Amino acid sequence: MDVNIDYCRCMTMLEITDISASTCCAPLVREPLPVEEAAALAHTMKALADPARLRLLSIVASSEGHEACVCDLIEPVGLSQPTVSHHLKILTEAGFLSRSKRGTWAYYALVPGALDRLAALFTAV
Repeated sequence: MDVNIDYCRCMTMLEITDISASTCCAPLVREPLPVEEAAALAHTMKALADPARLRLLSIVASSEGHEACVCDLIEPVGLSQPTVSHHLKILTEAGFLSRSKRGTWAYYALVPGALDRLAALFTAV
């Protein structure tokens, strides 16, 4: 009988015993995210969890000066102006973009360091 159960890499084939997490798992090498920070980060990541918003953020980040007019963002994503504005509002509220108004048009700019904060979470220390 070939049983392969892996409990924190402590179990061997055909060995089923009760091993507590304190004896089989490696200790933490840094503090995990506090509950409040995890909730805030989840909110931020939800803003990115949409293909249209990722595309919009990418277009703004790729534009000269990391800034784009909403009028230049509608056609590339193939969505209506109100839908694009809705997605841009979510990205702005999440802290990825800033908004400025020039005449009748709104311009969106990448917030300096916004993507760096997210990348730092996933960078090994």
